[in-house]
Amino acid sequence: MALVKDNLLLHAVRGTLGNQFTIYERNDQIIIAKKRGPSKNKPTKKQLEARYKMKVAAAYAKAILLDPDIKAYYKSLAGPGQNAYNMAVKDAYKSPEVQNIRFEDETVVVTAKDEFRVAEVTVRVLDGDGVILERGPAVVGRNGVDWYYKLASRPPGGKIIVVAVDLPGNETVREVKLE
Repeated sequence: MALVKDNLLLHAVRGTLGNQFTIYERNDQIIIAKKRGPSKNKPTKKQLEARYKMKVAAAYAKAILLDPDIKAYYKSLAGPGQNAYNMAVKDAYKSPEVQNIRFEDETVVVTAKDEFRVAEVTVRVLDGDGVILERGPAVVGRNGVDWYYKLASRPPGGKIIVVAVDLPGNETVREVKLE
């Protein structure tokens, strides 16, 4: 790979030359690189999964960027050499993270983070037999990371299931057993 500085000849040239070199521009720099061809190896299972995940993320980005408000949100997060599409793909590629579930009296406090933002957190309370006793949305706290859900009851031997969802709809599920 070579970086080209102030070359009048290559200033307007982009593409492949003689099936040997590829000339492209990235971050206002002209780059000349050896032309890459397709791999001759059969893709692994992980590669196929990654390709599928990227295809889904790209489809999400194309669809969601039709909404001007969401496009403006992603554009505001883009850095140099990035755009709203890049940010939307990145957001769709990763699920939110539920970092902590704790109890404060009769309130469940869920700490959920995402590189962009967590759209919603829902809480389900199950008894020892797995029957849902209550469910509902948690309310985001002032810090934007902690979500609060007021419990009606804490059945002994039951469990609490927390589902965090980000803007693209990726879900992360965590559960805590009650004693």
